[in-house]
Amino acid sequence: MNKRFIFLSMVVLSFVSCNKGNATTIDQPIADTVFFAKGADIGWLSEMETAGIQFYNTNGTATDCIQLLKNVGINSIRLRVWVNPTDGWCGTADVVKQAKRAVATGMKIMIDFHYSDFWADPGKQNKPKSWQNLTASELNDAVYTHTKTVMQALKENGVVPTWVQIGNETNDGMLWEEGRASTNMAQFAAMIKAGVKAVKEVSITSKTIVHLSNGYNNIMFRWMFDGLTLHGVEWDVIAMSLYPTKDNWNQLNEQCLLNMQDMISRYGKEVMISEVGMEVTEPLASKQFLKDIISKTKSLANHKGLGVFYWEPQSYNSWKGYTLGAFDVTGKPTIAMEAFMQ
Repeated sequence: MNKRFIFLSMVVLSFVSCNKGNATTIDQPIADTVFFAKGADIGWLSEMETAGIQFYNTNGTATDCIQLLKNVGINSIRLRVWVNPTDGWCGTADVVKQAKRAVATGMKIMIDFHYSDFWADPGKQNKPKSWQNLTASELNDAVYTHTKTVMQALKENGVVPTWVQIGNETNDGMLWEEGRASTNMAQFAAMIKAGVKAVKEVSITSKTIVHLSNGYNNIMFRWMFDGLTLHGVEWDVIAMSLYPTKDNWNQLNEQCLLNMQDMISRYGKEVMISEVGMEVTEPLASKQFLKDIISKTKSLANHKGLGVFYWEPQSYNSWKGYTLGAFDVTGKPTIAMEAFMQ
């Protein structure tokens, strides 16, 4: 046998043997590849595009908004769902259309059910017009049916959401007054159960989320999730909103980190920041804030921090009066969006 061949064979065998069990070999996963969502909520996009709003890269070239967001590091898209919006924006058909478009660019999807015909947030949780006269039990059924209908529509169009919010910023429950948590936690819990059940029947892999605002407010989070736990609610992720200023973001980020750590320890849940924003006129402070909250969320043990989503970064020129976007007056991403490239 050729001695050169024998020598080369021994070298190859030695290399393979020495690399068995090595976590960085090409046939084994690397821990750093665990997916972390760098997201954007773009619920306004259909309406903006219909109004003729365009978006531009740093060279001033008009670019598809979702592709532009992907180019600056965004890998996930969040879309809100309203039940019967009067203008159609954020209704089922609109959400399916934008979700398909986002998936086609390689994005993961979060669906945010508001269970309202318009905005739902800590200050208002108004029932859809068609649900106004329903009993508490009928409201539970309506939550289930609406959730399942939207989920099935998405699935039929090739979209399986990675995450699904059952309610939006439900600090005091939803579908007031029946579902107001401070007066009837059991009924709010029943509504969450109905939404979770509908999601899991369509997509067992989709992670269900309960979402509150003010991610720095540990007292409120403990009150809510102690209550839901007491009433036997099973969900997957605790989500938070965080809207600091250039003057207090350091403090609020620290408090938010402590709250995230407590939620993981107390309830054994994964956590994420599903809404952030800062004044568009403070792009440097916004970039610093974003880099820090992304780093803090990534730092959580056992990859329990799932991601950070910017709320409507593509809004600019005070679209709808909103000034917390991350695109400048020329329709280009500000330096704040560079934080998602890390």
